[in-house]
Amino acid sequence: MRAGLVLSEVAQGFRRNLSMVVSVVLVTFISLTFFGAAILLQMQIGQMKGYWYDRAQVTVYFCTEYDSAPCDETAASQDQIDAVQGELDGATLSPYLKETTFESSDDAYQLFLQQFEGTSVADIASPDVFGPDIRINMVDPTQADIVIDQISGMPGVQSVQDQRALLDPIFSVLNAASFTAVGIAALMLVAAVLLIGTTIRLSAFSRRRELGIMRLVGASNRFIETPFILEGVGAALIGAVLASGAIVVLVQVFVRGYIAPSMQSQTISFVGLGDALLVVPILLGVGALLAALSASVAIRRYLKI
Repeated sequence: MRAGLVLSEVAQGFRRNLSMVVSVVLVTFISLTFFGAAILLQMQIGQMKGYWYDRAQVTVYFCTEYDSAPCDETAASQDQIDAVQGELDGATLSPYLKETTFESSDDAYQLFLQQFEGTSVADIASPDVFGPDIRINMVDPTQADIVIDQISGMPGVQSVQDQRALLDPIFSVLNAASFTAVGIAALMLVAAVLLIGTTIRLSAFSRRRELGIMRLVGASNRFIETPFILEGVGAALIGAVLASGAIVVLVQVFVRGYIAPSMQSQTISFVGLGDALLVVPILLGVGALLAALSASVAIRRYLKI
């Protein structure tokens, strides 16, 4: 098979169906950009989960005289606090704990004042509203239920809270956004596949006399199919390259250039150029594979092979 002849047929197909080729490029570009953004968002969610879940604490809140059930408006005594601390230091729970920190009522009140300084809430707050607590860092944050089951219900304990439960709704929203991007990308990819198939059929129809002659002189099916498949793959790869460039620009300009500096105090690890470059071959591969399959099916159905 002569490569020069095949490539000339591909170029001829591009010229005859330029508007359809441009449509394929644009649809592929948009769909793969959404797809790449969804992959990057999942990477970002994974990094954020790893960072925050490792730092999530289990907090034991003790009763104050303002708490109703299960405290019955009775503040936790020192003996009850010591009993909880002893349970945490015991042989049953200590292997699961990395560190425990006791925070007194005064400490909790001062922290509240720092967080809400200058607001009306800070002006009306009083120290006796804040009960003591014990903050626990787990060896494995996923095993927080062990501490919750053991400590909940002990005398003087108002509640035991796993901070991961506060983070889950945030990650659920991010996951929903990622799945939405994947859904939009899937619909756009379907449109791209259909456009590629239509483009290949139009290209084959415009060259039907040439194809008839090629069959009469004994050209193989592979020789006839190859230019059309390369035509579809070429258009899709142009869109994939544009999508790859858009993903790199998105990471470098928007994520690293805008979001990361504005949130540098949060010490969050953001996706970077390395992550974007990992996505690029995925986009190129998906674009080329879908185009090759679509073009192959379209030309085989047209030629009735």
